[in-house]
Parts: sequence; structure tokens; C-alpha cells
Amino acid sequence: MRKLTYEEIFSKRPTLKELQKLERLPIYVLAENIRSMHNVGSIFRSGDGARITKLFLTGFTPVPPRREIDKTALGATESVPWEYSKNPLPVLKALKEQGVKIAAVEHTNTSVNYAQVEYSFPVCLLVGNEVEGLSQEVVKEADFAVELPMLGIKQSLNVSVAFGIVLYHVLQQYLRIK
Repeated sequence: MRKLTYEEIFSKRPTLKELQKLERLPIYVLAENIRSMHNVGSIFRSGDGARITKLFLTGFTPVPPRREIDKTALGATESVPWEYSKNPLPVLKALKEQGVKIAAVEHTNTSVNYAQVEYSFPVCLLVGNEVEGLSQEVVKEADFAVELPMLGIKQSLNVSVAFGIVLYHVLQQYLRIK
């Protein structure tokens, strides 16, 4: 075994122009009131890796172009379709009207382990503020809620880490049924 060089890895990736012609996966993401630009950049980068359909940045979530976002996104702000909306509720309403299932990544009274759900597509993953999580108004719009098991003293993982774990689980389910 040998580690691949950057050039070998890069040669297998589509260009931005080629990517724009590829079909997007039926996965949407809505980020509500994310404080950290680092987390926003990480969400973009994970979204690029899964070729999501669209990322919605809402509330006071910072938006590109910002150097701090770009430092972790590493170009993904150009490859992931995104839009900003101050209010997430109209976005969720429009997605529901298109038949998109809404999954809150949040602790609720009905949350289930993210790995025990059979996701249907299209789906939108909701992620919220690093301290407060999602607002109750947004949680009420979700069809269901998922959470990650936490075995230590902390109640949650970093929002971009939790998002990446759930996103890639959803991606694997989609690729199995496709």
C-alpha cells in the first residue's frame, strides 16, 4: 500500500464545470443560526462531498464570501448551490410542497438514533446553533428528529461534525437504493 499523491487524487475529481453537469443527490441542508464561520465552511465542504442539491443558510448564519468560511470550505462555496434566507420557515414550506421530508438533527422528545432510520428521498437535514440548537419553530416543521448517541458528559458533538456523520449515513443509504 502507498499513499496517493495530491495529483493522483485530484485527477479523479470532476472539475467545477464538470460537476455542474452532474446530477445532484436528493439531499438538502438547512443551517439555522450557526455562529462559527469555521462550522459553516465545514458544512459546505461536507455538502460538496455528498453532492447535495442545495444548502440553505438561515437566520444569523454567516454567508460567503468570507475568508474564515473559505479557510475550511476550501472552494466548496463555489461547488455547492446555496442561498440565504433570514427566515427558515418559508424555505421549509417550499421544500415540503416539493415532497421533501424534513429531518431535524436535534434532541427532541421523539428523537431516534440517526442510524436506525430508513430515510426517504428527497430529504432535508436541519442543523442548528452550536449552543441552542434548532429553534422550536423550525423543529415543529420537521417530519422527524434524529440524534447521535452521546456516552460522555457532553450532550452533543460540534454541529459540523454531527452534520457530517448524519449526512454520510444518509448518503450511504441513498447509494444503496440507487
